[in-house]
Amino acid sequence: MNENWQKLTYRKEFEMPKSQKENILEYLQRGNKITPLEALYQFGSFRLSAVIFNLRQEGYNIVTHNKKVDGKTFAEYSMEKENLHE
Repeated sequence: MNENWQKLTYRKEFEMPKSQKENILEYLQRGNKITPLEALYQFGSFRLSAVIFNLRQEGYNIVTHNKKVDGKTFAEYSMEKENLHE
């Protein structure tokens, strides 16, 4: 191993960044709706449906609304009221 490399260690004074899943969950819990394109722009998530699947597996009640714009259909997700943190 190159001796110029330093061993990286976690330090408590640095907060670990939130994951895409955590950011999307917080966004939905604030009462927002999200589409795959919004997830890509806001959170860098290419696979919103996978994130939603994982959140549902964890017990969050997320509703899918199918939207149609200019002949194109896409999903828009929102959270049921019992999961909102307002």
